[in-house]
Amino acid sequence: MSSVNNERIPNNVHLGDDKRLQRALEAWQPNYIKWWTEMGPEGFQQDDVFLRTAISVTSEGWANFDYVKMPEYRWGIFLADPVQDRRIGFGDHMGQPVWQEVPGEHRNALRRIIVTQADTEPASVEQQRLLGQTCPSVYDLRNLFQVNVEEGRHLWAMVYLLHSYFGRDGREEAEALLERRSGDQDKPRILGAFNEPCTDWLSFFMFTFFTDRDGKFQLLALSESAFDPLSRTTRFMLTEEAHHMFVGETGVLRVCDRTAGQMAAHGIKDAADVDAVRKLGLVDLPTMQKYLNLWYTLSLDLFGGEISSNAATYFATGMKGRAKEEQFEDHLALTGTYAMDVPKDGAIVREDVAMRNAMNEVLRDAYVEDCQRGVDKWNRTIAAHGIDFTLKLPSRRFHRHIGIYANVCADPEGNLLSKDAFEAKKDAWLPSAADKAYVQSLMTKPVYDPKQMANWIAAPKQGIKGRPVDFEYVRHEA
Repeated sequence: MSSVNNERIPNNVHLGDDKRLQRALEAWQPNYIKWWTEMGPEGFQQDDVFLRTAISVTSEGWANFDYVKMPEYRWGIFLADPVQDRRIGFGDHMGQPVWQEVPGEHRNALRRIIVTQADTEPASVEQQRLLGQTCPSVYDLRNLFQVNVEEGRHLWAMVYLLHSYFGRDGREEAEALLERRSGDQDKPRILGAFNEPCTDWLSFFMFTFFTDRDGKFQLLALSESAFDPLSRTTRFMLTEEAHHMFVGETGVLRVCDRTAGQMAAHGIKDAADVDAVRKLGLVDLPTMQKYLNLWYTLSLDLFGGEISSNAATYFATGMKGRAKEEQFEDHLALTGTYAMDVPKDGAIVREDVAMRNAMNEVLRDAYVEDCQRGVDKWNRTIAAHGIDFTLKLPSRRFHRHIGIYANVCADPEGNLLSKDAFEAKKDAWLPSAADKAYVQSLMTKPVYDPKQMANWIAAPKQGIKGRPVDFEYVRHEA
């Protein structure tokens, strides 16, 4: 199963043995290419890009690196190899054989899960389509395109499941995935964070750190699924997802490094002296905190409501588990509870929620802990330059639009506020129009010379696949 058939649609699912499915996907392919041409990276479709292309699902040598024009990228369908005699690892059917077909009673719910995940993939490409025109370096430009083409491949992975297991409904859903548009008033993407403008590189780095990290935990939960084709699909997607989070984590770190380093070099000790930092053409640290607040809270919403009957059903039936389910002792979760802060009558009270109903919050816990590790790295970089400033993850109550805090106003520390008080202070906590205009002013001119780097960001420590940082990762003529 690990071998990839290099057909019109590369795959390791023996697509050629199912002519009907093959014809259906080959009919979808031109619509996908049309979408990519219209909504993919604008202005770079004919450039040679040094890209990683999946060629196997084995742990060793699974990818090839070479120059590729993006419309010719070998998007394909790759599932991790099946686990022999795999059993359901949680919920009411624990210990039973996993499903190779969709149980009729779970058909609608599974389709909803797959469509929601699938919709995020093209959405992020649409959000980022103009970023190449303001890139800080050729190295970063290549990383943007690597993220984009892999999001496209992840869409292919989900569309294969829809076509293969959900009949006409699945085919219609696959078509709709190419019809919705990020931020469109009439046909927006399904989840809020994927309709948020991502028009500058600080947003891109925050998105790939926070929002793609949500993707990691959703994929980890789906990789536990009793529906084995979904599990195998998401397990391989996780292999590619790691690079997306690397781009975000190191991107923000490099911005921190450059800003703090230049502050130290110019004797600016007070991070609150925003004007002095901005005169150097840098992203000031308080503005970085605002961008962190925005993208982190938007990403928190992606996990769904804190108390969720849907989450309980998904767990009970085996459709969606917890990230790394094997680390938990109780795989039934029938008797346990989760202590949760709940807003009631203008105050926060502590309540015990049935564990199954708190599964979204359990997954969010793991996400928050993982985010904190990255933020700690950024803070160590700032501190290494002698600058007294600490980036912080805001409270889960702050700036929420989904779940029990959706109608609650709170400051970044979690203190409850009136709506008027929140609106009065909002620009101190989230990027204001002036902040966004300033950040974009740093990025008006792209850097297409491989030997140059924009002033506002430090160079990475090393290049890609053994190449130097100033390698010609994208052959682009401005």
